[in-house]
Amino acid sequence: MTTYTRTMLVGFIAGAVSVLVFHQAAFWIANEMGYTRVPLYNLRPLPPLGVPTILSQAFWGGLWGIAAAFVVPRLPRPLNGALGWILFAAIIVTLVNWFIVQPIKGLPVGNGFRMPGPVVLPLDYALWGFGMWLIDRLMRNALGWR
Repeated sequence: MTTYTRTMLVGFIAGAVSVLVFHQAAFWIANEMGYTRVPLYNLRPLPPLGVPTILSQAFWGGLWGIAAAFVVPRLPRPLNGALGWILFAAIIVTLVNWFIVQPIKGLPVGNGFRMPGPVVLPLDYALWGFGMWLIDRLMRNALGWR
């Protein structure tokens, strides 16, 4: 297996699994603190294919994991480790969500930047980024793919 293929495989798994564990945990914390009311592990089907929301989120998380797996290791120190994964998710993914994804869905940019969204979403994505880094490291060490 080539290094390119390994990076894609590990990045996708890290991103998808981190959505299922860390991303959902972050929203659970925000829900418990009263900042949001996000349904966890949402099974509501999404058009046009009727895929459950959580599976769609895990899929897109996997694609973002591939991007992070290629970008973050090429950053200068100290951004090429956990900090890079956290900032990639908290900044890049948040900005893409606010300025591209939400308008495509017919929502206002940044969902109107109503509080606490501008704080909760980047923090949620930061925890997801940490989870991606952790899963990436664990998988690479377990498989000997350093």
